[in-house]
Amino acid sequence: MRILSFDEDTLNTFLKTPVVVEEGETLCAYSRFALLRPDPQELAAKLCIPWRGFKLNADGYPLKILRKNMTTLAQTWSVLSFSNLIPTSYTSDVTLDRAKLIYGIIMKMDMNLGYLISHQISLIAQHDNPDLDIVP
Repeated sequence: MRILSFDEDTLNTFLKTPVVVEEGETLCAYSRFALLRPDPQELAAKLCIPWRGFKLNADGYPLKILRKNMTTLAQTWSVLSFSNLIPTSYTSDVTLDRAKLIYGIIMKMDMNLGYLISHQISLIAQHDNPDLDIVP
């Protein structure tokens, strides 16, 4: 029997994705960005085809982007995120949190990829429903 480790450091080593933290910071660029409430218009401008954007909820808060309204590049990264980074079977639209992830990828923000993947493995292992869409 062989024990396999899926912690963030092991995954980052295996994937050859070092964690880059700027001097004076404690988190990588994407982690800092993910904690913010970015301007939905800025996200939509980068992820969506012209004149398209977020569908809003009843309170006017950005709810989701329909995949058909996204650029080809954003759609491509959304497929990767659905299948490899934050698995889910619900793929017809992109939540605000997933939009932030795709934006971070397109903007080439430094990410702790090992954390994203190991956190998802942990969340899925702890829940009965593998179709959860939980973005850290």
